[in-house]
Amino acid sequence: MTFRTTTAGAVLLAAGVLVLTGCGTKVYGSGGAGDPSPAPTSAQTPDHAAQQAAAVARHDALFPEVARVCADKATAVPSAPPGDLPTDPEARKYAENHGYKSQFPLSPQDRCRGDAHAARIRAALGGADGKGAPGTVQELSRLLTGMGYKPESGDVSGSGPGNLSFVLRVPESGPCVTGRVSVPVQVEAHGAYMESGCREPRGGH
Repeated sequence: MTFRTTTAGAVLLAAGVLVLTGCGTKVYGSGGAGDPSPAPTSAQTPDHAAQQAAAVARHDALFPEVARVCADKATAVPSAPPGDLPTDPEARKYAENHGYKSQFPLSPQDRCRGDAHAARIRAALGGADGKGAPGTVQELSRLLTGMGYKPESGDVSGSGPGNLSFVLRVPESGPCVTGRVSVPVQVEAHGAYMESGCREPRGGH
């Protein structure tokens, strides 16, 4: 009699445990319905082509006249040809010591865009002779900002008329544009330096 009662009690106890286990208990992180913390999925790889296309669209909205000029230019970046060093020892040494000034190549569209921005800025500075060009850092900064370039601190420098310079990156999708307000005014577009962005690197080895 004792044995049968004990067995029945054990069966009831086990059933109670099963009921409690099945009610109100969830295994989080399984990703099931109602799971507040679904299992994390692997991060998606950024679509760089889509990001670049969006940047170009923003650029074209800011500078429609440049967009029209460069609309039919190719966007593929040319592969840089292998740089054969000169055979002359002195020329070879010079090339090696100035390798830090290497620039990223520009696609035909980037080159067109950069040249168009350079021409736009040069015209605003009064053309080659610089007639009416800004005479102070503050005036030059205001001019560039008004044209949509928004130079950062240190992008415009100099000490007065005929001795001002600037360096900037075309907003959103453009190359670098560097200029000197002197006589003649010099403004040119170029690829970013591999070691220092739009600013020409200092030093060497």
